[in-house]
Amino acid sequence: MSHPIFVLASASPTRKSILENAGIKPIVRVSHFDEDAIQVSDPMSLVLTLAQCKAKAIASEFTGQNALIMGCDSIMYLNGMIYGKPDSKEIAIATWQKMRGNYCELYTGHCLIDAKNQRSAMRYGVTKVYFADATDAEILTYAESGEPLCCAGCFTMEKMGGLLIEKIEGCHTNVLGLSLPILRQLLAELGYSIRFSTNGTAIQ
Repeated sequence: MSHPIFVLASASPTRKSILENAGIKPIVRVSHFDEDAIQVSDPMSLVLTLAQCKAKAIASEFTGQNALIMGCDSIMYLNGMIYGKPDSKEIAIATWQKMRGNYCELYTGHCLIDAKNQRSAMRYGVTKVYFADATDAEILTYAESGEPLCCAGCFTMEKMGGLLIEKIEGCHTNVLGLSLPILRQLLAELGYSIRFSTNGTAIQ
């Protein structure tokens, strides 16, 4: 039985790194899906819809092939509002002023499409993230670093932003943009299993 190729429908280097660190070597195909085209107020529905749209945008390239296509999307839910990537340093600063000393729920939607068998599975993860009571100077210099402009919720846990996080409750890779426990669940739902070896992780 040949192993399916694993396609990541995302430009995120962090998602790619998560998979590679887990022994999975993905092919990257950026979906270029217009996220602004989806206007949904419920965070669960929003991340699932966006993840599905991203995966579907790539799946047509692999119709009939032995390929698994993974689409993901993350948002921050804070004080009843949805936050994606900030458009400017000023927005990042204003958002962090709400975040400091507070906590958010980080939602990540996952959609896995089995191109060969024309089926798919979707799940979402929620992780609570508790933020430090950051000073004005910390918020300003963090925003000026440019890092929070590149990610949903104005922070990256695995980089400088990790210094401003007190703790999390839930899956840490979900915060990074791709939950490995959810990936394993989706693979099982589609009838696949994983096997570990010195060469990495095989999906079969």
